[in-house]
Amino acid sequence: MEVGIHNLTHNPTQAWTELSKSQRVLKINARPPKTGVAPNKVRIVCMSDTHSLTSHIKFEVPNGDIFIHAGDFTRCGSLEEIVEFNEWLGNLPHKHKIVIAGNHELSLDENFIKNNEKNLPSTTPTLGLSRNAIAEAIRTPNAKQYLTNCTYLQDEEVTIYGIKIYGTPWQPEYCNWAFNLPRGKPCLSKWDLIPEDTDILISHTPPIGHGDLCCTGVRAGCVELLTTVQQRVKPKYHVFGHIHEGKPNARKLPDESTMSYLYT
Repeated sequence: MEVGIHNLTHNPTQAWTELSKSQRVLKINARPPKTGVAPNKVRIVCMSDTHSLTSHIKFEVPNGDIFIHAGDFTRCGSLEEIVEFNEWLGNLPHKHKIVIAGNHELSLDENFIKNNEKNLPSTTPTLGLSRNAIAEAIRTPNAKQYLTNCTYLQDEEVTIYGIKIYGTPWQPEYCNWAFNLPRGKPCLSKWDLIPEDTDILISHTPPIGHGDLCCTGVRAGCVELLTTVQQRVKPKYHVFGHIHEGKPNARKLPDESTMSYLYT
């Protein structure tokens, strides 16, 4: 089926007010498993938005077969940050490691590099970082080559144990950083690339109404992504991150409690 553009796509908060009348959202409290993996099962461990803070994590990352990171593993995508993250990945016990980028991985977005490598606009927010650090990160050549301990997906899929996993880093315009696209057709053009037989979808952005509520009360998720997931692709699981405060216990990081969203 073809997904259309919602008439309120440019006002996601209002769009969710309308959509929520026919949506069901369940919040499931869960904790990392204490037992091993059954021989006929596959355990998938998911994280996101670690922002070069993996050395400060105070809990043991649960063991499993597949580790997924849904983007923003750095603060600005500098070479040092990418190398450090890659080394951390290398020490994880998981056989397969899947990673996508987020809006903080400036050096992985070719369009962002092309538009900003000569002169970073004064309007670009620094998010607490120095402009020199951002400029240096943008100049990191072929940053993907340093992610040697994982499979990096950028509008691509990989099949593991017969499970089709697709990763996409894009999100509606947010702070004018990496992998930003205008709402509506530009974002939908990326979601249209997601194969219909995808089992696990990894996106950096959340869909509208799910883990996307900012502290300002504004919704940051994508309307067309929700429609794509629910009506066209229908993956078994959708993994995402991006909006820190959208996760109810985000301010407790780093601890081991988790919150999952089930939406239908």
